[in-house]
Amino acid sequence: MVGNTPVLWITEPLTPAPDSAHTSDGRGFWAKLEGANPGGMKDRTALHMVARATARGELTPGARIIESTSGTLGLGLALAGMVYRHPVTLVTDPGLEPLMRHMLAAYGASVEMVAEPHPTGGWQQARRDRVAELLADDPHAWCPDQYRNPDNRDAYEPLAMELVAQLGRVDALVCSVGTGGHSAGIARVLRRYFPRLRLIGVDTVASTIFGQPAGQRLMRGLGSSIYPDNVDYPAFDEIHWVAPAEAVSTCRTLAATHHASGGWSVGAVALVAGWLARTSDPDVRIAAVFPDGPLRYFDTVYSDEYCREHGLLGIDPPNEPATIAHPAAAVVDSWTRCTTVVDPRNRDRGGDATAQQPNRQTDPAAPSHTETAPEVTR
Repeated sequence: MVGNTPVLWITEPLTPAPDSAHTSDGRGFWAKLEGANPGGMKDRTALHMVARATARGELTPGARIIESTSGTLGLGLALAGMVYRHPVTLVTDPGLEPLMRHMLAAYGASVEMVAEPHPTGGWQQARRDRVAELLADDPHAWCPDQYRNPDNRDAYEPLAMELVAQLGRVDALVCSVGTGGHSAGIARVLRRYFPRLRLIGVDTVASTIFGQPAGQRLMRGLGSSIYPDNVDYPAFDEIHWVAPAEAVSTCRTLAATHHASGGWSVGAVALVAGWLARTSDPDVRIAAVFPDGPLRYFDTVYSDEYCREHGLLGIDPPNEPATIAHPAAAVVDSWTRCTTVVDPRNRDRGGDATAQQPNRQTDPAAPSHTETAPEVTR
């Protein structure tokens, strides 16, 4: 049931309709529909992390699995708990959708809810602090720690190999970024085959991952109020930040025109991938990872009442993003692009947070590339 998910060709209205200036089928991108997994994309990483921890002896038979989650990894860990016979405790926060809370309980997981966000680390740090307390109370318990566990990255090698088999060539990969696992894991494998691959990261406004200040975030599944170690900063060629209303509009457009959509991450990724298809050479082959499907979002993204309450209706995304020269140049509150990618952890370590990561197209210190794939036009 997990893996071998389909790809779907996404075209207008997110990309131009066919005409004499474009290919016969119009421009578009390939969406990897990870919502076809039982619980979504993180079924892959949950099963892999549990299997590897068991093989190393870190997770002993029958021991409890305890982890922080905003939802999708929780579904995967509930599945892994069934497969490998472990009780599962999931620590989440009030933003978890009621449907998810009920389904996690139905799948046999114990769900703990933190009551208050951490003063600086937000809900994520509050959840992690509660996980630490639970682990201290149960010396046999094990935490996958998806933010720092390298098995999180490694779990996505099969997904990358599926893309190679399905598409034959990938020139640009568009991924949402939360823990950083799937963007790092997929890109690393694809670059073995396509060294000139461009990696475009998609974050949410008010997320700290790429150097913006922390703020209250409405979107779940992407973004962070902490710095996950699994984010591979040098791997990215550019970053886009997307606002909730823009993601909602794109999700609903996808549903109405392609009968395939998802949640916040899917809307944000599709918005950026559509723009990339419109502005790139027609021969560039773009893959975009859709991490989940729409069902868990029936009372948020697809609820008119919820969207009206949060001012998310009737706001069409712009045709192109705003651009900033550096992540610290401005605090963004709508779709914005930046081709300077920095590791903001350097600032907290006393280093130079303005140091740009190698650009694979222009930096002579960056790894060299063969002429196997066309460039994406900036």
